[in-house]
Amino acid sequence: MPISLDRLDRVLNPSAVAVVGDKRASGYMWLNSLKTFEGNLYSVQVDPREVKGIEALGVPNFASLTEIPEPIDYVVCAVPRKIAPIIVRDCIAAGVGGVTLFTSGFAETGEDEGVALQEEIGALAREGDLALIGPNCMGLHNPRLGVRFHRDQPHGQTGDVGFISQSGTHGMHFSLVGATRGVVCSALISFGNGIVLEAADYLDYMAADAGTRIIAMYIEGARDGRRFVRSLRAAAARKPVVIWKGGQTRAGSTAARSHTAALATDQAVWEAIVRQAGALSVESLDEMIDVVHALQRTKPGRGRRVALMAMTGGQSVALADAFARAGWEVPRFAESTYAQLGEFFNVIGGSYQNPLDMAGTIMTDRAALDRLLDLMADDPNVDAVAMEVSATFAAQRWERDPEELAALIRSLQRFRERSDKPFVTALHPSYVEAAALKARDALQEAGLPVFPSFERAANALGKSAALRPSLNPGGAG
Repeated sequence: MPISLDRLDRVLNPSAVAVVGDKRASGYMWLNSLKTFEGNLYSVQVDPREVKGIEALGVPNFASLTEIPEPIDYVVCAVPRKIAPIIVRDCIAAGVGGVTLFTSGFAETGEDEGVALQEEIGALAREGDLALIGPNCMGLHNPRLGVRFHRDQPHGQTGDVGFISQSGTHGMHFSLVGATRGVVCSALISFGNGIVLEAADYLDYMAADAGTRIIAMYIEGARDGRRFVRSLRAAAARKPVVIWKGGQTRAGSTAARSHTAALATDQAVWEAIVRQAGALSVESLDEMIDVVHALQRTKPGRGRRVALMAMTGGQSVALADAFARAGWEVPRFAESTYAQLGEFFNVIGGSYQNPLDMAGTIMTDRAALDRLLDLMADDPNVDAVAMEVSATFAAQRWERDPEELAALIRSLQRFRERSDKPFVTALHPSYVEAAALKARDALQEAGLPVFPSFERAANALGKSAALRPSLNPGGAG
């Protein structure tokens, strides 16, 4: 019988957590990462050489899960593989909600002993109705409650992106890199070999979870392919689902088998499955974060005609090439737009064709920029707008005069609030790197979508548009 969604909810939103087997040699990785947990944190460790260090962290230590004086919702198990069945039995005896087996060395090794141990712990968990996550995984991250498996992961924040990952490293990177782009998880699950709970279970949970608005996933293979497809189709009918499939090449599929014992799926078949289910396939962590960032911050599109706004002539050409390669049309503006542009746009050093070459100076003329954006909002030939924000030209000025950047952001926010057209910015890395990062953060804090290149902006805007029918934009611009 599958683990119920209520049981999984207990595990993902725990009130009490215990770590079994944390050690000084790892810097008490789990206990230190979980210092931010808002509930009660306990340790289970029988090695007297380790207990003193655990107590120095201020964490109560017990010899067994059954000795802890309150029900435990979530357990992290970091013991050698031969000890894992003992801990699983203790979890069942203690009425634990669920356990992550960080422990590796099971079926992914191909060894008879590893396969046998995996079968044993799986049978124990299923018989005991225990939500077993893993083995060979990092487990759970809930920023709102401070549940973490890496000490740099966000905490004390509420996100809206559910991330399901068969890889612990990809899960960690999604949470860390995503946070720099304003992408914070509602919940993150690294599930490794997935011998009891697998991708379909987590898809079902995320689809039903009111706090999850977008679902992202890294997967190498599904144990029950038909069930996975059913769950994917049902989830994608309710929310955008973005999937990065590992093992897309022969070399990658071989690596996936030794990583999580995943069964390979032909790439053409996989792409067809995802497309027919109404989900979106991406090819890297960066692309996944870009698409999620666009889904969070841009409005639904109505077509593929884009107005492009660049700082210089050369950049206008590069911007046009990037969007055209991504399948966008770069049309002429309406004649009424050209007539109004001619009233105020300085053609010396610039151009008011599409793409617009703003010649840099318009960036400091807020009235002109606002008028230009109003024209893009009203032009019937324009479905979306993309704008270069050049840190190369402006970063040092922004450092000297932060109000200049603040005024630019206000203009862009005004456009977002006035127009129903999707809007993105591209802010290239600059030789003034620190100032460029500050500008990126300021744009993101204002709710604006910002990408590090024209190509990534064009791709993310285009791919996110494919998922728009299932997304409530919630007022983002």
